[in-house]
Amino acid sequence: MTFKQTITQIKTLQIQGAEKIAVAAVEAFALKLKETKNRSALQKAADELIDTRPTEPALRNALKYCLENFEKNPDVAKYVINYFKSSKEKIAEYGAKKIQNGMIVFTHCHSGTVEAILAKANTQGKKFTVYNTETRPRFQGRLTAENITRLGIPVVHFVDSAARMFLKKADLFLFGCDAVTAEGKIFNKIGTESIAALANELHIPSYSCTNSWKFDPQTLYGFEEIIEERDPKEVWENPPKGVTIRNPAFEITTPDVITGMITELGIVKPETLITLIQKNYPWMLE
Repeated sequence: MTFKQTITQIKTLQIQGAEKIAVAAVEAFALKLKETKNRSALQKAADELIDTRPTEPALRNALKYCLENFEKNPDVAKYVINYFKSSKEKIAEYGAKKIQNGMIVFTHCHSGTVEAILAKANTQGKKFTVYNTETRPRFQGRLTAENITRLGIPVVHFVDSAARMFLKKADLFLFGCDAVTAEGKIFNKIGTESIAALANELHIPSYSCTNSWKFDPQTLYGFEEIIEERDPKEVWENPPKGVTIRNPAFEITTPDVITGMITELGIVKPETLITLIQKNYPWMLE
């Protein structure tokens, strides 16, 4: 895939999921790195990739690491890609411990990290059922259903507005993450907050499953994470005159309504993640 093709596919959601977006961007950066070692040219390439999606700190952090280390490590892109792969394996191992035989595991939208946890629990011989939302307007939940059923895991699939009805039957809520702030606010697919709040009310454990590079260091200094607003035509192509269509891709889930975060650094409260990042990835805060 070319550099320009990667940009187009990220913008049009042909590449989706925060981690997949970050990996694809790093692979595109590696193509530029083969062409030039000029820092200004590489910075311009990184800026083009960053501009594809606003609510993606993993993308920004991954490219920042590449820019800061390409001169001393020619294989920096390979290192970053391996980081995402190894972190997902660790998260899957930690998360699978939360799944027990006979459970109903609820999930929302599509998260490759949540899928990895479910796959790991499945390989351990655990028998459980996945409940998942279709996730309008782009139906990313269908991707989750398709991938999970291929593993032989039974799936119950339903419209977003049925989430409350089915969550009442669940034992565990696992969801992804596109960004986490210094205050521990989690940005994930629209709809996550209402499900998490209900899970909290029903005393159902809920975890955001993510690698820690989705932490946004800019939020330490007053930056407010941007919530991407998608094309209104995804919701309704030709609405009647006088109807305004809103199509936010993400929303904020506050740390007080979830149990914790399952990361490659361990299972932690969202607001304490920064302490582990300071210890393990100090470059991110520089």
